[in-house]
Amino acid sequence: MIRVVLADDQEMVRMGFAMILDGAEDIDVVAQCADGVEAVEAIRRERPDVALLDIRMPRLNGLEVLRQVADITKVVIVTTFDHDEYVDRALALGASGFLLKDSGPQLLVSGVRAAASGDALISPQLTVRLLERTRARGVDQPVVPGFSDLTERELEVARLVAHGRTNAEIASELFISMGTVKSHLASIQTRLGARNRVEIAARVWESGHA
Repeated sequence: MIRVVLADDQEMVRMGFAMILDGAEDIDVVAQCADGVEAVEAIRRERPDVALLDIRMPRLNGLEVLRQVADITKVVIVTTFDHDEYVDRALALGASGFLLKDSGPQLLVSGVRAAASGDALISPQLTVRLLERTRARGVDQPVVPGFSDLTERELEVARLVAHGRTNAEIASELFISMGTVKSHLASIQTRLGARNRVEIAARVWESGHA
């Protein structure tokens, strides 16, 4: 069971997210918090597998909470605000995901599961912007090791990841099963030395394969 602490200053949002997550058979919301200080206390008390944090909260914002608890739990930022600097700061502090509140129930559940399993998930509409910024900061296209080892199908999967596609979308687009997508992703991570799908995407953009 994936134990989750949920923090958002809007009660209706908390209730909605809790209903979605508790509806998943493998997720249990163990605490709900209305501000950042409550969130830090709950995370230290409950030691959850994942913490879902809003960014703008009273007393302590979500990014500061993340900074304080990143060594205790996996953190997924869930917010209305898609400002680039929030995304960059959250990932730099070690967030395991960044989701917009309007991403939908399926992505919310997927984000929690991904974080719990050591992966990272970012709302598709943010992924391309993030990786374009990563590429823009580079001077020349570096030679990224591992790409010559990818099969043609693995390169297709990696490119779709780089453009923000979910596993379900990749499976549909390439006419393959979800299990096959996951198998390809595992192989791609090994060949590229990437820890999760965000790093896969970053390497695709850095190498010019996007």
